[in-house]
Amino acid sequence: MLVLKFGGTSVGSPQAIRSLVSIVQDAEHTGRVRLVVVSAFSKVTDTLIDMAKKAEAGDQSYAAMVAALKTRHLETVSSLIPSRDQGKVQSYIDEQCAHLERILEGVAAIGELSPKTLDLVMSFGERLSAFIIAQVFTSGGHQAEYLDARQVVRTDDQFGSARFLPEETYPRIQAYLANHPALQIATGFIGATEDGKTTTLGRGGSDLSAAIFGAAIGAREIEIWTDVDGILTSDPKLVPNAFRIDSISYQEAMELSHFGAKVLHPPTVKPALEKGIPIRIRNTFNPSCQGTLIANQVPPSPYPVRGISSMKDIALIRIQGSGMVGVAGFSSRLFGCLARKKINIILITQASSEYSICFAVLPKDALLAASAIKEEFEAEIAHGAIEAPVIERDLSIVAVVGERMKSTPGISGKVFHALGRNGINIVAIAQGSSELNISTVISRTDEGKALNAIHDAFFLAGLRTVNLFLVGTGLIGGTLLQQIATQQEILADEHKIRINLIGLANSKKMRFDPNGIDPSQALALLEQGEPMNLDQFINRMRSLNLPNSAFCDCTAADQVPSRYLELLQSAIPVVTPNKRANSGALSYYQALTNYSRERGIPYLYETTVCAGLPVISTIHDLALSGDRIRRIEAVLSGTLSYIFNNFDGSVPFSALVRQAKEKGYTEPDPRDDLNAMDAARKALILARECGMPLEFDQIHIDPILPPACLAAPTVEDFFKELEKADGLFAEKQKKAAAAGKALRYVAVIEQGSAKLALREEPAGSPFRSLVDADNIVVITSDRYSVLPMVIKGPGAGAQVTAGGVFADIVRIARTLV
Repeated sequence: MLVLKFGGTSVGSPQAIRSLVSIVQDAEHTGRVRLVVVSAFSKVTDTLIDMAKKAEAGDQSYAAMVAALKTRHLETVSSLIPSRDQGKVQSYIDEQCAHLERILEGVAAIGELSPKTLDLVMSFGERLSAFIIAQVFTSGGHQAEYLDARQVVRTDDQFGSARFLPEETYPRIQAYLANHPALQIATGFIGATEDGKTTTLGRGGSDLSAAIFGAAIGAREIEIWTDVDGILTSDPKLVPNAFRIDSISYQEAMELSHFGAKVLHPPTVKPALEKGIPIRIRNTFNPSCQGTLIANQVPPSPYPVRGISSMKDIALIRIQGSGMVGVAGFSSRLFGCLARKKINIILITQASSEYSICFAVLPKDALLAASAIKEEFEAEIAHGAIEAPVIERDLSIVAVVGERMKSTPGISGKVFHALGRNGINIVAIAQGSSELNISTVISRTDEGKALNAIHDAFFLAGLRTVNLFLVGTGLIGGTLLQQIATQQEILADEHKIRINLIGLANSKKMRFDPNGIDPSQALALLEQGEPMNLDQFINRMRSLNLPNSAFCDCTAADQVPSRYLELLQSAIPVVTPNKRANSGALSYYQALTNYSRERGIPYLYETTVCAGLPVISTIHDLALSGDRIRRIEAVLSGTLSYIFNNFDGSVPFSALVRQAKEKGYTEPDPRDDLNAMDAARKALILARECGMPLEFDQIHIDPILPPACLAAPTVEDFFKELEKADGLFAEKQKKAAAAGKALRYVAVIEQGSAKLALREEPAGSPFRSLVDADNIVVITSDRYSVLPMVIKGPGAGAQVTAGGVFADIVRIARTLV
């Protein structure tokens, strides 16, 4: 036989009650259901508590609330029961509401609301609900009876959270059901003391009622019907990727529910556990789903963990001092004094040195707990052997639960990596000897972020999500968006990497969507965004507090790089082709790279030098493997490369520069390239990557242009001056050609210095092999001394630069495991 329980949302409307009746009478359940436990209509219990408190405070509005409660139940009767059968149930509702109002009048008269009276007030919700539902079955031709659980469920007198008494309860239920063969519609949540006082069973009381009835009759299964498909891998309100667990052991369910899983409450499992009765969690609004089975023996999880739950708000109390070390009975005194105050302890952790103990309690109990400890250890605190207890608030507990954890190495490492990688500080850790649960105490503001980070690490089959925030949608940023749109599905399907574009901005607009922005539509959507403000953009990114976030700067401005350090300090990786940060003040460059290295927060800037060519990563790899770089020679400007690669004397130098400008190889003002400042910044970055502590003004730049060209007021005036200098450049070219050489503008980095100069390169020089706007980097090191390493290829262009940025974003995804 089955016992079914329907929660508040499952009886919250006439349509929901029709679904309840349909479930009990469907082919799966017909003839197999012995008893149905129901909760009060949704929100009714909260309303009853509210009206009781209003009565206590002398607020007469409780009377109107009783009237509204009565109206709601009468309207439900009118919707569900034929008019010919409504009289009996209407009379019952009238009587119960009149009784409720008299109780509240008494509360108002004395101005006091005792726990016993509050339990009595709260009981009206279940009593009204169960009576109405029993009449719905009866009026539909189904034999059913209303069962007030106070007749059979015996409890102690701990009002508000009474404990049921199995020895007195089970025989009463068995005897009652033996004399009442009809389907019983029983009240959940309530019971009675031996002398008939109404009690409530506390949080999750209706689930416990179902377990009590199921245990009493030896039910084959207890079904708890609610508004979700079962127990999920995490809270779906905080973790959108959470999914249903098919089956779970009693112990795992107890652990998950203890630490906040709201579908089930810990006391519910106990009666069923003792009798070995399976519990199934099902969805009233999706009855075709088989839900989650809770049983002694279930198939092992396909994942290392079964689920992740959290407690949103807890306080941590810490006691420490040398007077604790090696003192027998200290823990007994500590937890004894808390037990006497009826303070529930959620989590305990103790240092192996016995110097400190900390434990978690509900925030409402924190001050009482601290007071109890001060009272118990008054003498020790006075003598300084123990410090006064310290309370830490605004904390949450995240618990990772699963029986397979004890046979799978690396679980703890994965948990702590997921948290640390996202900058989530762990305040305390607890793990039971059964290895069924790893619990971490963290800041409450990081709860959602922590749940998502750990959930992704264990449940997404290796899928690593990067939540991307992109600033700069010009040539490089726009091309990056196109590449992400094209590659998204391949990355997810073949490489288990998902790039989720969350925030987007250019100089005018910004846009956010926590669910993701389609990169193929991003630029059009951005036009409908709000005005851009960098401070607001960064604050919004932080406030979303998403796991595995990354910031990408595709601008060329100074303002954005100035914020990199604070982003890294917020555990947000930075990817950029912007050279400003790494070629600015040495102290800032060192702060960025040192923080990234020490904290493990990626700061990736491969494309700041030679676009998509693997120059910086190669330098890093050489250093990591113990090689020593002796010298770097490089052509670092695509513009200068194009100009000198084609400067063979066939056309004047000024004409060649005009040609380069027309082809888009130069900036609108070619002097921005020909002054070699861009190449110098790149040379400075390479020098710093080799360990040279140089500032920009220490880079020696041999000028390419005569002073008059640089001083010209307009671009056209510049070209006029450049034409005057054509003879000078022609002489340099002829001189080099006469010696079988060609002109190239080369950066040389060695012996703690960096210099850029126009050189004559012989025929065998690697710099003579350049075509178009290629860059080249020649590295001479201890290992590459006879034959230097040559890295050559396109050093500019939107496609290769965006591709390099994209590769850096993918590298961030690889750091997530």
